[in-house]
Amino acid sequence: MSRKYFGTDGVRGRVGQSPITPDFVMRLGYAAGKVLLGLAEMPDGERPSVLIGKDTRLSGYMLESALEAGFSAAGVDVCLVGPIPTPAVAYLTRALRLQAGIVISASHNPYYDNGIKFFSAQGTKLPDDVEHAIEECIDQPMICVPAADLGRARRIDDARGRYIEFCKSTFPNDLDLRGLKIVVDCAHGAAYQTAPDVFHELGAEIVEIGSRPNGLNINDGFGATSPKALCEAVLAHGADLGVALDGDADRLQMVDAKGQLYDGDQLLYAIVRSRASHGRVRGVVGTLMTNLALEHALAKMDVPFARAAVGDRYVVEMLHDRGWLFGGENSGHILTLDRHTTGDGTVAALQVLAALRESDSDLESLLGGLHLYPQKLINVPIVKGFRWQDDPSIQAALAAVEARMSGRGRVLLRASGTEPLVRVMVEGEDAGEVLAAAEDLATVVRDAAN
Repeated sequence: MSRKYFGTDGVRGRVGQSPITPDFVMRLGYAAGKVLLGLAEMPDGERPSVLIGKDTRLSGYMLESALEAGFSAAGVDVCLVGPIPTPAVAYLTRALRLQAGIVISASHNPYYDNGIKFFSAQGTKLPDDVEHAIEECIDQPMICVPAADLGRARRIDDARGRYIEFCKSTFPNDLDLRGLKIVVDCAHGAAYQTAPDVFHELGAEIVEIGSRPNGLNINDGFGATSPKALCEAVLAHGADLGVALDGDADRLQMVDAKGQLYDGDQLLYAIVRSRASHGRVRGVVGTLMTNLALEHALAKMDVPFARAAVGDRYVVEMLHDRGWLFGGENSGHILTLDRHTTGDGTVAALQVLAALRESDSDLESLLGGLHLYPQKLINVPIVKGFRWQDDPSIQAALAAVEARMSGRGRVLLRASGTEPLVRVMVEGEDAGEVLAAAEDLATVVRDAAN
């Protein structure tokens, strides 16, 4: 069944334009509330409760109120936690035994975008069938419950502290971060009140950047999607390491003392290599975008590897299906399911830091000679609804590039799940060949789309 509103990670778009409007978001809250009422097995006299968190976008205030109104009209109670990382919502929903968690965030997108994403009572992304049920209910008339049955709202004042303690609990009790100077880049986003405290309370000396949100500067020149600021800050402050999160803190990039940047593929490998020293790793899940070098490196360790569709929800699904614990994306979504139910940039950073402490080495040494193959990704804007898959010129160009790269690399063409873009990716051993092939294919896509 095709999706009308939900993408790979909830509902997302430009604020003020469909579907990110107050009236739609209220109906979304109402629809989600009615579906939850139908699924929840509550004792007589009790109502389902949901948790609503958000990042630091100015539009979050408006959308939070709209969601609250929709849930209340459906007869569902609401717990408000304010600005907090997306993975914190997943944790708190599970810890407080609530029926669902909702995050108001557009993750790594600019401030003028926003979105709504959901977590189940187990702290995982909603199953497809539940999202379909919500979509079917959105366009139905809103029939408010009687006044006595309206959902009530309350604020959870200690949410931040609860999440900080949870993050610290994923780090080995016999280790600490004393003696380390770490630059923490919060992207002016949801982690500005949590991530620095986590590392500081474990003993590290902290330098904060990207920690002064004003509602409009989220992801603007800082964070995991703009790591240059972190690289410069690590060198300027003579730090040992740098940690960069994105706007909702579910992505991670790291920087070593030399200013060298490490992406999600490399950090996932560092975690897996460390865990393999303690026992067998049953397997690792990446995505269609995962660097081929990681797959080859895991093969040398006799660790099975599988590729899921792009999107951390699909990585999680495949991990559950196979009974594996570790997975991730090169963008920095890293899953360690023995620590958390979802991707968490802060928790992932702690797993890397634990590996560094246990091995008494640096990031470069921890990677054990892993060198990623050159990869070129070009995002080509398209008109929403453009069927690039059916365009003969694009298909011919794709076939030509695949033949050209045969045996020396990979070619991938896919639509973004969150933005009106076609992502053109070419990967191979020769950087010049990769760049030329990617630009040639991107030009064809660009011409066909315009």
